[in-house]
Amino acid sequence: MIRQADLDALPVREAVPALVSALDAHGAAVLCAPPGTGKTTLVPLVLAGLVGGGPRRRVVVAEPRRIAARAAARRMAWLLGEEPGGAVGFTVRGERVVGPGTVVEVVTTGVLLQRLQRDQELTGTDVVVLDECHERHLDADTVAAFLLDVRATLRPELRLVAASATTDAAGWARLLGDAPVVEAAGVAYPVETVWAPPARPVRPPHGMRVDPAQLTHVASVVRRALAERSGDVLCFLPGVGEIARVAGQLGGVDAEVLQVHGRAPAAVQDAALTAADHRRVILSTAVAESSLTVPGVRVVVDSGLAREPRVDHARGLGALTTVRASRASGRQRAGRAGREAPGTVYRCWEQAEDPRLPAFPSPEIRIADLAQFALQAACWGDPDASGLALLDPPPAGAMAAAREVLLAVGAVDDAGRPAARGLRMSRLGLHPRLARALLDGAAALGARRAAELVALLSEEPPREYGDDLAAAWRTARRGGDGYAARWRAECRRLERAVGTPDGGPGRGAGRAAASGPGRDRAAGGGGGGTGALPDARALPDARALPDARALPDARALPDARALPDDGAAGLVAALAFPERVARAKGDGAFLMASGTGAEVGDGSALRSAPWLAVAVADRAAHATSARVRLAAVVDEETARVACGHLLGAGDEVRWEAGDLVARSVERLGAIELTVRPLRAPGPALVRAALLDGLAAEGLGLLRWSEDARALRARLGFLHRTLGGGWPDVADDAALLARADEWLEPELSRARRRADLGRIDAGQALNRLLPWAGGEAARLDELAPERLQVPSGSRIRVDYGGEQPVLAVKLQELFGLAETPRVAGVPVLVHLLSPAGRPAAVTADLASFWRGGYRAVRAELRGRYPKHPWPEDPATAEPTRHTNARLRR
Repeated sequence: MIRQADLDALPVREAVPALVSALDAHGAAVLCAPPGTGKTTLVPLVLAGLVGGGPRRRVVVAEPRRIAARAAARRMAWLLGEEPGGAVGFTVRGERVVGPGTVVEVVTTGVLLQRLQRDQELTGTDVVVLDECHERHLDADTVAAFLLDVRATLRPELRLVAASATTDAAGWARLLGDAPVVEAAGVAYPVETVWAPPARPVRPPHGMRVDPAQLTHVASVVRRALAERSGDVLCFLPGVGEIARVAGQLGGVDAEVLQVHGRAPAAVQDAALTAADHRRVILSTAVAESSLTVPGVRVVVDSGLAREPRVDHARGLGALTTVRASRASGRQRAGRAGREAPGTVYRCWEQAEDPRLPAFPSPEIRIADLAQFALQAACWGDPDASGLALLDPPPAGAMAAAREVLLAVGAVDDAGRPAARGLRMSRLGLHPRLARALLDGAAALGARRAAELVALLSEEPPREYGDDLAAAWRTARRGGDGYAARWRAECRRLERAVGTPDGGPGRGAGRAAASGPGRDRAAGGGGGGTGALPDARALPDARALPDARALPDARALPDARALPDDGAAGLVAALAFPERVARAKGDGAFLMASGTGAEVGDGSALRSAPWLAVAVADRAAHATSARVRLAAVVDEETARVACGHLLGAGDEVRWEAGDLVARSVERLGAIELTVRPLRAPGPALVRAALLDGLAAEGLGLLRWSEDARALRARLGFLHRTLGGGWPDVADDAALLARADEWLEPELSRARRRADLGRIDAGQALNRLLPWAGGEAARLDELAPERLQVPSGSRIRVDYGGEQPVLAVKLQELFGLAETPRVAGVPVLVHLLSPAGRPAAVTADLASFWRGGYRAVRAELRGRYPKHPWPEDPATAEPTRHTNARLRR
């Protein structure tokens, strides 16, 4: 029996007529409704015609998380007086509860994404509701783009609703073709804000690390909230580890402590969403921010922290990182306290910090690994995603890296079109790397063992399972916890999927469209957006991936099906992450094939392994090595087979320790397998290494005479002053860039450091003079090495500074009225005493003779009485000699 009173009490009902009218007129709408108004439950029932008397339509509701999808379906079924599987059902990864009479189906966005790839017309569906679109999950953005494409080209009658409590309504309205925005007023109970910062400063989050003092403070605030307020307490924390640590500090509280997150057993999730007759503390990640009403909650404790993925392609390591939660997330979290009655939110930070927080969470498309998105786009017929309607375009660099992943695992061809292998991989519900490991691992080990290992990699095991993948595999096999139960369900799914030709679920796959909306598109395909992405920390550098044409042959590994668990785990991990195969360096340190260092924790059984296949690792911003979180022991033979594309052999000549080192090397990526001295290295290798040496240690390795240094300075002066064909010789890098022009043939004849020291740099520099234009002949005219002064002396000009310098004894310039110039630039005259010490500096001799000379004469004539100090230097005879010499 329909619970009409409960339906009538939902505030969103006042906005339903406007929403229905908007959909009738435009076919799309944006629904903004505060938390607790019933937008997730009442609206789909009305649109489906199950309540309110409208026409019967089939409605699909897409939720970003499995826990929200199950909860929404159960709530709607309850409102109808039914159990899930009747008029309302749900489908999430590993669980499908629908029946022949199901009209409203709640799915995860990933499930909908795969459904669209198999049936681009979404046959039989009349309305799609994209719930909680403000969270900007990548799957949700992709689903929205695909649905808009379908509406524009195949099914203009398909109705779309973008629903959220806090969102960029104007942006979504534009994306949906200037769709109307319908707002629902909620019955917002007042929520009091209590600012509860730590008494002493705590370290800000760094990578995955959260200061233990911060978690201790959060636990103390929970205890304070229990003492000061009534009702259940909902505490938001960034991750599973932090939830466990805070739970450990809440021992003895007079309340049941529940831990709610995406990996929590369904029974625990259901318990949190069911009213209880006792007091509870619910420790939750962001899964409880939206979509869910947790009954009984009157108090929220907000740690102010959240987790976001980051991918560092340069280092070959991804990471989840802890960040400050946005103001929008803070509003969502606080709203949990006021859904049923007035409540309180305790915020564990200073009030003054709040305005400085980011306004919204970062869209996942800007920060996440895009390999799976790129595969979805390729299978949709838009490899570069340029034709997709997205609120934020994918970053070019991340898309380029993603395309390299797909090409490497054989998912696409050189043009980015999906290959048959890629279409099959896209239907496995896995990241392309793990799909590759499943397909090739099944060929080597059998479907069951490969599926079990890939299931471990698709959802990282709990930390208490340890860092040894094979040991974690054994623990999961015998485990009775929630993770083990989910793992076994995923194993069954993957085993069925890998056993079917198209990689589908093995039954009821539905039809595959022969062409896509508006463009030629490959049939089927569709990535795993069922929450199957591996932990971001397990996603290495896309540029170090295998070539699709060099995928390993299972037959290359003798008796692969007879491999023990340790060897099988190593093989599958190496197939998924070949550039993370690592060889021991000693004392728990390893070098990965990507060139990144890795370290195993103290006490780990992996420390003694000669080789590892690293599945999960993270690296702090300033750390020199990555920390291994999950890996398997592997032997060199398996590494060679699984990572055959990284094998290479050749001659190497390097500049090391101040000279050339020539070797013949076989390597696996950055790992040197065998090294032998090379007696007769090729001239090109030697030349390149010598240039590296010059770049590292400078051109001082060449022979620089005084004349050579002077020539370099003169050419540098002419380049600065006249430009044109006069070369840039002041910078070593500029000279090395033109090594072919001025250091040959001497450089090609050199074989070691000593040979560089025999190259006459001055003679070599002459090759850079502008001979072709005839300017070289004017070198001595434009930048003379020496200038003749009135005494007859030829004085060297120093061109090393910004202005040419002429250092000359004062008496030698008597009678010279104007300052000498070179290339039109007045020289800076350093006037010296008879002893050669600086007496004055001037760039204007005429002015010096008129004024400055008198002071110099007064100071020096007593000190040097034998030298001439005439009162009128302009008419005096210049000389290098004393008065006595002059009289003779």
